[in-house]
Amino acid sequence: MIKSIEAVFDGNVLRPDQPLGLEPNTRVRITVETTEPIVGKTESFLQIAKSLNIQGPSDWAERIEDYLYGNRGDGKASIP
Repeated sequence: MIKSIEAVFDGNVLRPDQPLGLEPNTRVRITVETTEPIVGKTESFLQIAKSLNIQGPSDWAERIEDYLYGNRGDGKASIP
């Protein structure tokens, strides 16, 4: 398996940003390539979501499951 990941070196060990899906004590080969740190103000998920200006029906929050799973609005699901 070959996989590229991001990690942080804490002075002693590399800490992956995401789970690797490996069994404990699995031997791996590591090639180190430093990356530039992300500079600037980080935005929260909410700030990013608001900036997307996503358009949708006015009752989206109330009827999310209807829109996701196909309810026709008359109380009967359109998908059996």
